[in-house]
Amino acid sequence: MTAAVFRKHFPALEQRVHLASCSIGARSSDLDDALLRMADDLSGNAWESFEREVLLARQGFAKLVGADEDQIALLPNASTGAYQAASTMEFGKRWKVVTTPVEFPSIAHVWLAQQPRGAEVVFTAEPEDYERFVDRRTRLVSVPLVSYQHGRRLPVERAVHAAEQVGAQVFVDAYQAVGVMPVDVSELDCDFLVAGASKYLPGLPGLAFLYVRDPELTDRVPQLTGWFGRVNPFAFDPTTLDFPGTASRFETGTPPVPACYAANAALGLIGALDLAEVRMHVLQLTELAASRLTGQGEQVHALPPERRGAHIGLVDPDPAALARGLASRDVTVSPRGDLVRISFHYYNNEEDVAALCDALDDVRSGR
Repeated sequence: MTAAVFRKHFPALEQRVHLASCSIGARSSDLDDALLRMADDLSGNAWESFEREVLLARQGFAKLVGADEDQIALLPNASTGAYQAASTMEFGKRWKVVTTPVEFPSIAHVWLAQQPRGAEVVFTAEPEDYERFVDRRTRLVSVPLVSYQHGRRLPVERAVHAAEQVGAQVFVDAYQAVGVMPVDVSELDCDFLVAGASKYLPGLPGLAFLYVRDPELTDRVPQLTGWFGRVNPFAFDPTTLDFPGTASRFETGTPPVPACYAANAALGLIGALDLAEVRMHVLQLTELAASRLTGQGEQVHALPPERRGAHIGLVDPDPAALARGLASRDVTVSPRGDLVRISFHYYNNEEDVAALCDALDDVRSGR
């Protein structure tokens, strides 16, 4: 599917420029159709339809990242995925959790919450400096594939190698990568990977996917559970706590049904793409935007292409106010910290870059 054909699935982009996929994906006609179908399913055998959507979401994400469906758990958010992974670990003989200062706070907070259980959380001095901090005391290495604020593509391969040398496990947060670049769990060689279906997988908030390489090879069973974490959820036996041998043992209660419908719409769209081509398309747009904005006198935070995710940053003393100014001119961006994040997907084009530059010029001049 070409970028132009992909864009046609997002008719709202004819009226508004969407450069905020790092926060929330653009609305597609496929998403609309999926939610209408869910409403129709409510009038029939609703739960049978809902269970089908849950299964399809599990299978679709597994295919996207090169996993087996038995290695995928469906959870409400990435934070829960991180907690479930941490809850299966003992921090006795190995107690260090090595992470990075550019970790998404919600993930880092889960690691910090393990301190009463004996974990020592160590943040690397520099975002990519894992090798200096991983040693034989390390239980877990946590690394984002792409950082949420600056769009930094981290050296996951190096972090994995450092972990393997000492027998530590690796947790990868791929939320800012899945859907906009190739992601393969076998190539990453990680033990856990979490991603969601509301950003570059343009669905809805409320659903995250947790990949677990070896669901049964943990120190202990997941500590947060529910009826979907049972061998047979429909046994309805309150007296028996059993765990399947698959990643569904990490699941809890009733899945977020609307988000599953939305995720399947997104997975259908993204699954039809050549993600290597998507990656090149996005890098070209980020390069063009960085060049145009710098030429207008803006201070741009853009890493070299090989270290860049799908967004660049615009430095501004009041990012939220600038984002509101651009929104009033039909350009959606995403403020974070001292930056306005400007992110691109396969549905964006050079005209979007021109519209951003024109709108920004209007905001700066007070027009």
